[in-house]
Amino acid sequence: MNKFFNTAGPNKPDIHYTLLPMHRVNWPELSALIDAQKYFILHAPRQTGKTSLLINLMHFINAQGQYRALYVNIEAAQAVRNDVLAAGASIVQELAGAAHQFWKNWPQAEQTALAVLQRPTNAAAVRQLLQTWSEQSDKPLIIFLDEVDALVGDTLISLLRQIRAGYAQRPDGFPHIDPEVGKVT
Repeated sequence: MNKFFNTAGPNKPDIHYTLLPMHRVNWPELSALIDAQKYFILHAPRQTGKTSLLINLMHFINAQGQYRALYVNIEAAQAVRNDVLAAGASIVQELAGAAHQFWKNWPQAEQTALAVLQRPTNAAAVRQLLQTWSEQSDKPLIIFLDEVDALVGDTLISLLRQIRAGYAQRPDGFPHIDPEVGKVT
């Protein structure tokens, strides 16, 4: 099959013409942020390839072997609006699904996420999962959260506070996180 230009969602380099991450970002600068355990936000207009970039970065970083990276779209949590517990459960489910899809060589990650969902509901489920994953992983984790800007009110505040609460525990007790919240329109 010949490659073609994609305008309908994330690019798949095997079938779409794609600029790979090393050609789209300043890799030395981004790599320095990652190595320094910094959080960063990706800002760009709509339909410019942010999601494709994050997915390609995840694959590139995983291939390097130094970190374990994961891309997850958490837009589904927006549907519950200000229900913090339901949003947290939704985000944990999305993390479990992403772990299943992208971390096939680490099946324990999905099992851990599903175990967190079985616990009594609490407002810190996302932080607890990310902390547990970081403690279980043999490599520092990098999490790319896409569509954080879709969250509203208390669900957004809860997620950002959980991410902030884990910041001091990096890299052994919490992952590097890129909350892709900014979209310039």
